[in-house]
Parts: sequence; structure tokens; C-alpha cells
Amino acid sequence: MSLTFAELESVTNDYFMADGGKAVDIYFDDSWLMTYGVEDKKGIWERPDGGEHIRIPLEYDEQVSGWYVRGDTISSDDRESINAARFEWRHCYGNATVRRIDELKNSGEYAEVKLVTQRLSGAQKTITKLIADSLYDAYTGSSNRLDGLRACCSETSTDKYGNIAEDDLVAADGTKPWEGITTTTSESISLAVLRTMASGAKIRSGKGGKPDIIVTTETLWNEVADLLEVQQRFKEATEVADAGFTGLIFEGKKVVADDYVPSGYAFGINTNYWGFAVHKNGLFMRTKWKVIPDSPEDRSLKIYFDGNQVVSNRKSIIAHSNLS
Repeated sequence: MSLTFAELESVTNDYFMADGGKAVDIYFDDSWLMTYGVEDKKGIWERPDGGEHIRIPLEYDEQVSGWYVRGDTISSDDRESINAARFEWRHCYGNATVRRIDELKNSGEYAEVKLVTQRLSGAQKTITKLIADSLYDAYTGSSNRLDGLRACCSETSTDKYGNIAEDDLVAADGTKPWEGITTTTSESISLAVLRTMASGAKIRSGKGGKPDIIVTTETLWNEVADLLEVQQRFKEATEVADAGFTGLIFEGKKVVADDYVPSGYAFGINTNYWGFAVHKNGLFMRTKWKVIPDSPEDRSLKIYFDGNQVVSNRKSIIAHSNLS
């Protein structure tokens, strides 16, 4: 006999609550960057409750300043013509379906519960991969996926990120505060490359002025690890290891392998200016089980994610392609 809706809901609640909510970890098993930003809530972490867009105030130093003496007239001009980036809401889902025929084949309460939890786990894994795979997307001009880091770092001046193109923001000295930065030089990854990347995304002197994490492919990370091991110039990133990922700390930066980084790429990210905005009702929210219309009493459940990856200072992030 098939589980009733009340029993399905009970099984689902038990699944997500078991072992201190261990099932929730499935959302963060694949990508360290997603774990860092969404589960650990590092960097920008916004939970809007609505709005046409996700509004992220820009952070860059382009205001009027100067010396003055007694009796001087000083300026109150505001140089910012744009004070916030606007990111689109992105929506994705994972589906869990339990078919009546499968329930009949899995007779017995234990077998039916196993069938349901397997489907729930599958829904979690598919939505996780969907999000993680879009973290590093390039600019396409029109996409339903997250605004990826390759789009953020695009050096094509007309490519918009957060609905702002490079030429939309020009400082008094002619520089572009919303400039994308990508290094395309073909070269082997090295410690010098990591330093150059960090300096290339330096937005100010002092604490918090350079990227504090570098994410790259496992192949390139292994090369960096070998270099550091020979020179004994690293320490283990225990925070990364505790989350089940591979990482080291080099000159104050977490250097981490992420399977979703495109081949040949590394990204330097200043987490003071990077993060996620997720709707208050969109952080892996699940629906109740429902009968699929016109089906033989097959039932489905959806898991939803509604939000986007966001940046408040585009020049604080750098990409490097063509690494080997």
C-alpha cells in the first residue's frame, strides 16, 4: 500500500531532521565556493523579501575630497551617477517524483521510505549541481542562470554585470571603477602568478584590499600544492578541510580546488565585495508532495532556489585563463 500524504510529509521531515539535519549538507557537498558563500554566509549575504531586482550598493572610493584652509569653500558634489548594481532574480528547482508503480514494487514500509529518501536526495543533488555549475558562467547577454564570475571579469566593455557596463561608470581621472579584469596570458601556474593575480585585483592598500581566496581546478591546485610543499611555505586551510574540500593557505589567501572551475582557470576573489543574495523564501525551500495531474497517482515534490551571486566592486575579482 502506498504511503499517504501525511506519511510522505512525515518521512520527508524526518529525512531533513535526521542526524542534526545532515541531509542539508548535500546542498554543499559539490562546490566549496557555494559552501563558503551560502552555507557559511561569508562575504555579502543578503536575504531580500522581494523587489523587481536584487539591489547591491556599490563600494568604491570616487567621491570628492581635498585639503582646505580657514574660510575656504568646499565641495558637496556627488560624483556617483550610479550607486547600486541591479542583479536579476535567478530561479531553479530540483524535482523528486515517486511513481505509484514504483511504490507498489517497493512493498513494505521500509522499502517505501528508502524509495522516498532516495528521490529526495536526488532532487537535492540535481539542484546543487545546477547552481554550482553556473557560478563561473561567462557573459551571454541573456541567461536564466547565475551571473557567473567569468561574466564579472569580462573585459569586453559592453558586457554588463549587475546591469552596469564598464563605460557606464567613469571616474574623474578617466579610470573605470566597474572594470572587469581577466588575464589571458598562456603560462604555467606558479606562486608568482598567484601574487600577480592578487595585485591585479588590489583595490586599496591595507587590510582587505586584495583577494583573500583563490579558486582553481584540482589539476592546477595540485601544481600549487607541490610548489608550496617543496618550499614548505603553506599551512593547511582547516576551515576548508573541515567542510570536506581541498585547500591551503598561502600568504594569507585560501587557495582551494573547486571541480566547477573551468579548465585552465583560476579566480581571485575578495570576499568583502562578493557573495550571494537569496530570497527569504528561496533558500532550498521545498513544497509539499502533490499528485501530478493526469498521472496514475504519481506524486512529486519541488525544491526551489531563488537568488543570485552578487558583487559590489567588480574590480575586486580577477580571472586568469589559459593556465597550465
